[in-house]
Amino acid sequence: MSANGYRDYFKVLGVDRGADNDAIKRAFRKLARQHHPDVNPGDAGAEAKFKEVSEAYEVLSDPDKRARYEQFGQYWNQAGRSGGTDGDSANYGNFDDFINDLLGRMGGGGAGFGGPGSYGAPSGFGGFGSGFPGGRQTAVNLDAEATISLSFADAFHGCERTLAVNDERVQVRIPPGVKSGSRLRLKGKGNLQPGTGRRGDLYLNLQLQDHPVWKLDGDQLRADLPLAFDEVALGGEVRVATPDGVASVQVPAGMPLGRSLRLKGKGWPLKGGRGDLLLTPVIKIPEVLSDQERQLLEQWRSVRSQDPRAGWMDAARL
Repeated sequence: MSANGYRDYFKVLGVDRGADNDAIKRAFRKLARQHHPDVNPGDAGAEAKFKEVSEAYEVLSDPDKRARYEQFGQYWNQAGRSGGTDGDSANYGNFDDFINDLLGRMGGGGAGFGGPGSYGAPSGFGGFGSGFPGGRQTAVNLDAEATISLSFADAFHGCERTLAVNDERVQVRIPPGVKSGSRLRLKGKGNLQPGTGRRGDLYLNLQLQDHPVWKLDGDQLRADLPLAFDEVALGGEVRVATPDGVASVQVPAGMPLGRSLRLKGKGWPLKGGRGDLLLTPVIKIPEVLSDQERQLLEQWRSVRSQDPRAGWMDAARL
């Protein structure tokens, strides 16, 4: 500020006098984040700088105020006023009152997230913010939301993710056993409200990617179990995959294909332990038969004692 009280708002924001609104907005966001009181606790100089850049943005982002400022310089606040009620900072008891009203006129946004659902990525976030939308809002919602996409393995075992939140790196621990639609809350990691130090919460909505084998059905983990015809017909012990590795299960002879084998405590992680794993047999037809296999199947067909469609033909009549 000069000795006569004049502030060069263009210099305050570090922009040319011909800068457009987008350039002014970008400059303000950068400086507001740099000098915000939350980032510089106890630093009176940073707080003063933060208020100065906020005041500069208030003037230069408003076409009418900017025109008066460029025409009348230090007297812009008095030029063209009638009764002194146009809402400039000279009408407030202190600068905090001015900032609070400024936030209402600019939509209550901070230099952070653009609002619910405005961002989200598997590896974290960066470059959020949709600026300050026009229009007055009576309520300021500083909470923010994001969606994180997790692989089946990360959701099963749990994982850690590093997120970029308002230029801050935040480590998030995702516990084992989360499901699509699960929601995590990070207190005090949402949007910043300039001039007040208030900050909302960040809500993370979790979505699971599909897996080629495993399917989550409520608290139960399911999968199809490929079996050969002889394994279904004759039964016996077969080796199967589980999330913990290979296991052996007993397949009953003549097991109906619609019935599932249940492995207790081998399924999805739950608060009280592990859910069950359900394996549903499906016959895997070989694409290519050896000569011996074909001969045996021809022999079996010739001596087969049951008609697989017995009763079905009569029941199918309309």
